[in-house]
Amino acid sequence: MSELEEHWANALAEAERRARTLGRKDLAEYVALRSANDLVRRTAVEWLISTVTALATEVNGAAANLEIEHQDNHRFRIGQATMVGQLLTVRRGIPLIQVEAGWPRTPPDGFVRGGGLARAHIKHLGKPNVNEELLLTQSRNKAPQWKVLKKSGEQIVLTEAHLRNHLSELLKN
Repeated sequence: MSELEEHWANALAEAERRARTLGRKDLAEYVALRSANDLVRRTAVEWLISTVTALATEVNGAAANLEIEHQDNHRFRIGQATMVGQLLTVRRGIPLIQVEAGWPRTPPDGFVRGGGLARAHIKHLGKPNVNEELLLTQSRNKAPQWKVLKKSGEQIVLTEAHLRNHLSELLKN
């Protein structure tokens, strides 16, 4: 967790404490929900980035000559909203994959459309037909779940096998 995220978590905890002290149960519940959702978002973004990193490292052990770069506090747009999160770049010479994952942090950033908690892109340089957008939702049992948003409108659950396919696409070049 970055210093800013830690400060934000502390500020939310203090806001919840104050709201409860003032008898503002509604506000305290909102702040508690926001804190819980931020934990789900952070966990899901970390899973996505660490899983792609682990898969790329595994492939790299087979002499794929991949370069793996990670950036925190990355800002990217989805529609009219600005997401803030992480960027992972896996490069094999010129061909590369970028995985961007995050969520709006402040009101001017906008909001996640589609009832989700966070958004992500998987982008292949020069191959827009294999790019994908992801939406973070919660399953029926409240577990975080990344869904691939198909152009047909269908949503499928993102799996490790699906992420392996993206790395296979990178290695085709």
